[in-house]
Amino acid sequence: MSSTFGDKLKISVFGESHGGGIGVVIDGLPAGFTVDFDKVLAQMARRAPGRDKTSTPRRESDLPKIISGMLGSTLTGAPLCAVIENTNTRSGDYGNLLERPRPGHSDYAAYVKYGGANDIRGGGHFSGRLTAPIVFAGAICRQILEEDGIKIAAHIQSIGQVQDEKFDPVSIDSDLMERLSNSSFALVNQSVEAEMRREVEDARTHLDSVGGVIECAVTGVEAGFGEPMFDGVEGVIAKAVFGIPAVKGVEFGSGFEAAAMRGSQNNDEFRVKGGKVVTETNNCGGILGGITNGMPLVFRAAVKPTPSIAQKQKTVNLTEMQNDELEIKGRHDPCIVPRAVPVIEAAAAIALMNIL
Repeated sequence: MSSTFGDKLKISVFGESHGGGIGVVIDGLPAGFTVDFDKVLAQMARRAPGRDKTSTPRRESDLPKIISGMLGSTLTGAPLCAVIENTNTRSGDYGNLLERPRPGHSDYAAYVKYGGANDIRGGGHFSGRLTAPIVFAGAICRQILEEDGIKIAAHIQSIGQVQDEKFDPVSIDSDLMERLSNSSFALVNQSVEAEMRREVEDARTHLDSVGGVIECAVTGVEAGFGEPMFDGVEGVIAKAVFGIPAVKGVEFGSGFEAAAMRGSQNNDEFRVKGGKVVTETNNCGGILGGITNGMPLVFRAAVKPTPSIAQKQKTVNLTEMQNDELEIKGRHDPCIVPRAVPVIEAAAAIALMNIL
């Protein structure tokens, strides 16, 4: 299994949901940088399970143990390795999945690829549990980026049919970004929180789940970063974001809405403001030809409903090669969108460390 991303800054994620622990090795961090570990733990807490009714009741402390690469709070330049123990597992909930793959999960595809040797408990290496090391790596990266004036924040744009306001793609308030990047239920318009929670609760009480969309913005990136074609900024960010389980779509700027526009509507006209070239609009999401143009980077990620639901579902028995039914046990999120917000931010930070 290959779970490595990046070239200038490389991360390698390891572990399984119900194994002894999970973790990450990060190569390429600058020696001498002092990490604010309290800020790292704050980001970890935003993602950690068991802290909100919209999430799984499985509760993990998610405290990373540094194995190498940091002396005190200072990066040494050696590969940074962090391990997070799994302390609250119930592997018995997954005993019936060895032969009967769960709809919407990687179980069947992984069974075929790895000959049934993959760890099925809690999804194994394919579990959303593996996003905890991504948040750790991203929390380190975003502190380094902030030294250069680059800020990252995301919010829940929608859960089910309930919508939050979108970012103003041309001018994003720094105080808003600070609030969002420290929120456990990040919203531009906080008045929609109750309605979103009702949407999640309705899915839960019907033994179901619900998905949504997360919008992410990056400010402070100057023009001229990135490469054309295959190493463009969109491609690098999208690759990192698609590494997050449950992400099924990524769009930049106006995204798919651009398909219904005319060129005169979608083109971002230039002007000079304060001695800098800016655009009147930002339908391109801050990227042209795979290269940053100095405007805020804005993208959105579609997060599918949690596939583990308590309803009886159709599946197959792989041993007998017959049709079968399955009732999934265990503890699962009725909606993973709120906890995925800091993961999206982290993926953006890791991608930008490679781009910049």
